[in-house]
Amino acid sequence: MAALDELEASFSAVIDKVGPSVVRLAGWRGGAGVVVGAGAVLTNAHNVRGDSATVTFADGREAEAKLAGIDVDGDLAVLTVDTGSAPAVTWSDRPASIGTAAFAVTTSGSGTRATFGFVSSVARSFRGPRGRRISGSIEHTAPLAPGSSGSALVDRGGRLIGLNTNRVGSGFYLALPADEALKNRIAALQRGESTDRPRLGVGIAPSWVANRMRRAVGLQEREGVLVREVEDGSPAERAGIHEGDLIIEAGGRAIVEPDDVYEALGTVAPTGTLQVKLVRGAEELTVQVSFSAQASSDTASGPIH
Repeated sequence: MAALDELEASFSAVIDKVGPSVVRLAGWRGGAGVVVGAGAVLTNAHNVRGDSATVTFADGREAEAKLAGIDVDGDLAVLTVDTGSAPAVTWSDRPASIGTAAFAVTTSGSGTRATFGFVSSVARSFRGPRGRRISGSIEHTAPLAPGSSGSALVDRGGRLIGLNTNRVGSGFYLALPADEALKNRIAALQRGESTDRPRLGVGIAPSWVANRMRRAVGLQEREGVLVREVEDGSPAERAGIHEGDLIIEAGGRAIVEPDDVYEALGTVAPTGTLQVKLVRGAEELTVQVSFSAQASSDTASGPIH
């Protein structure tokens, strides 16, 4: 009974401390957010559509929010809103580890909702809104109802250890870790420095698809990823990359699977260049891809690299 009493006390303390820092979003796809500072709410980019939304606080007050900055590939967005008396969440001073007790705190139309679980794994990865792999996530077992993405994952002291973002099925959920890197990203987004990672503007297929197609036309198998479409006006089109090309190297990095393309793009500045080696039929050629900054309001599209 003593253990249950302690758990009940922890639940109550966490709700009292964290509940006022969690908000409900309306006007986009729904979802939740966390107050991270005066006038600032953090949420997931996949909750965002447009540049304004209505935020409902724990006390029932509603306020109009504006998008300050968005990182679609990192699945983060910061909103500017009058947070009033809602307190900023307290951050944990140490990373979550396997076995850490975790409370998921969100809000619904009927008030604060909290669930309990444990951190079951760390350094997990998942696909962001545009298909880019996001690494380093916390896996936990605190149940989340639909519409809870962007809510708080906290330890038993009510300190933020993650931002809930994704359901992986079978009772497991993922959260972006609340670490120093996340703080730095939030600060940049608050300043309006929306992250704009370079994109080739191609849709690609994995190597096994490429090899099946090459065998069908009598060509030698090669490791690489197949370009299945090229966006009009994209950096790839301007560089002369064609549908049917096989990308075998980018930025000096061997390309074996689609994630290798993401990794190569991650080394390039938004206005930088990337050398790409291709196989077109039986011929090898190298092209130089030049990038330019894209609109910061660019939101989720498909898995175009």
